[in-house]
Amino acid sequence: MISLKVPGRICFFGDHQDYLGLPVIAGTINRFLYLEANPINPTNFQVELSDTQESYSLDLSFPLSQKPKNYFESGLQYLQNKGAGFSQGYAIRIWSEIPIKAGLSSSSALVVAWLRFLLEAQEDIPFPNSETLGHWAYEVEVLAFEQPGGLMDQYTIAQGGLLYIDTDSQQSHPLPLPNFHWVVAESGIEKKTLEVLKNAKEWQQKAIATVSQIAPNFDLKKSTPNDYNQFLEALPKFLHDHWYACLHNYAITLDARTAFFYNPNPEVLGSLMQAHQEILATKIQNTPPALVAMIEAAQVAGAYGSKIIGSGGGGCLVALVESATKQTVIEAFLAHGAKTAYEVTITPIHESQ
Repeated sequence: MISLKVPGRICFFGDHQDYLGLPVIAGTINRFLYLEANPINPTNFQVELSDTQESYSLDLSFPLSQKPKNYFESGLQYLQNKGAGFSQGYAIRIWSEIPIKAGLSSSSALVVAWLRFLLEAQEDIPFPNSETLGHWAYEVEVLAFEQPGGLMDQYTIAQGGLLYIDTDSQQSHPLPLPNFHWVVAESGIEKKTLEVLKNAKEWQQKAIATVSQIAPNFDLKKSTPNDYNQFLEALPKFLHDHWYACLHNYAITLDARTAFFYNPNPEVLGSLMQAHQEILATKIQNTPPALVAMIEAAQVAGAYGSKIIGSGGGGCLVALVESATKQTVIEAFLAHGAKTAYEVTITPIHESQ
């Protein structure tokens, strides 16, 4: 029998930055997706998704050659192309504490879990390190289906802990785990991942490309918020907000990295979270009014900072709180329409693998 669990993740800083090659700060949390596989005689994988009542069957008698239709086929084909062979069939059950389509990366957790299972079910290729596993998951989930997202989710979930990820170099750097309290609220509003990602990515990239035409030596990774006004007149008005977002969110992420390393003060990091959320809401426009109301209620209840998680359009929120206000913030989220709210902790690396 093969049994494993994979965590969900929260992006604390750098939302809508990874597909620009800019850094993000994300961490895995103690909400898990579980996979249990039992050997069976037929040479196939029979997959049951308990939460959605879906089932899939994958025939192992010949390698997949068609374009994959789902993540299960994509992962199997990917490893077959690397030389993995599968002779033992399994009945596989998957269930999860991670809410679906809510911003905690349930899909990436599924892909990482699936790859880990496949690697354990074969003996032809060596098990990769966690960084490589994250990259494989990114190729299986994002590149195989030409999705607009970046690599943050897969890299974070495969490695675990709290990470600063330089998405340009694809290098990850662990950050110290602060002794903070975090509350997650599930809004109950399904997020609009692909729609929000496509628009935000396209408009930020257009803004950067326009500036690069005017100033060929412009380097986004060396930019500061002062560059906003310098190039503003050269940009069409509809790109102003997204130009502002990519510069200022980047600066906030760098400030947050410094704070996590040298001054893990919840008031400082909460203020940075709130500044990040303000840009997400007003410039990227990924926070529906109902979620804005929940965030404002959490602030009134004593949160140091609150923000939407993931691509946006709906989904989950996270708040940085102190022990004394934790329950008050949970109640504020619920009173303003959240489906549920609860405390989470960032999982150390060894608990995420």
